[in-house]
Amino acid sequence: MTVIENKTFDKERALYGSRGLTVNNCRFDGPADGESAFKECSDIEAGSCFFNLRYPFWHDNGLKISDSEMTELCRAALWYSEDIIISDTKMHGIKALRECKNVNIKNCDIISPEFGWSVKNISMENCSVVSEYFMMRSEKLNFSDVNFKGKYSFQYINNSVFENCIFDTKDAFWHAENVIVKNSVIKGEYLAWYSDGLTLENCKIIGTQPLCYCKNLKIINCEMLDADLCFEKSDVCAYIITPVISIKNPLSGKICVPSVGEIIRDDENSKGEIVTCQCCSCNKIA
Repeated sequence: MTVIENKTFDKERALYGSRGLTVNNCRFDGPADGESAFKECSDIEAGSCFFNLRYPFWHDNGLKISDSEMTELCRAALWYSEDIIISDTKMHGIKALRECKNVNIKNCDIISPEFGWSVKNISMENCSVVSEYFMMRSEKLNFSDVNFKGKYSFQYINNSVFENCIFDTKDAFWHAENVIVKNSVIKGEYLAWYSDGLTLENCKIIGTQPLCYCKNLKIINCEMLDADLCFEKSDVCAYIITPVISIKNPLSGKICVPSVGEIIRDDENSKGEIVTCQCCSCNKIA
């Protein structure tokens, strides 16, 4: 590999088309304000670098980025790229990571609206994230120990698994398909409307009007706090371990819960069974 160290680049396409390049302690910044520093590159390693210019990693194959910083001015940092590893890095530019695949992100601080659109096969571990429309239309997500704060997260995602996460969000998992969330906290309004094949296991669900218009919904040993008007028009199998404020017109399936403040039945098509029971066996499923 060619090694470049302690340099500053500000020209347009400064390292365009590079192959087998290691860049250490370099700055992509300066008066020329050039974009697309690493466009059409492959096998690039960037360590302890500072990115303050637009579109640095487009159409790249084989990226390792570590101990680096992407500022607010580093817009749309990674697009149309694949086989990416990012660790211990600040990603603070809007629209990072779009139309990428095979991505591993670990120990990163992410502040990026519209992050992760249309990404395939991404793992994320031990990261903090602030975003809006986070991970929209992406697939094969595998997240663990991710702390997220923002709005409109995980819309239209599919075939994904989340464990030990904290999501403080709104309208999360709308239209999601085949998604499993385990041992996590999800706080926000209107959780997972129109989802199909969502499973929530050993989770804490907080907020109004969750889980409406769902298909093939499973709730396994979950807490539901401040939850009212739950499960409207949903096909649901739910085993809940805390009282619920109100349940409204579940379409089909069975809901087991210790107690319900109000059951609303004003739709003749609402056939979902609601069982109030303190029995341990009712509130657990394999």
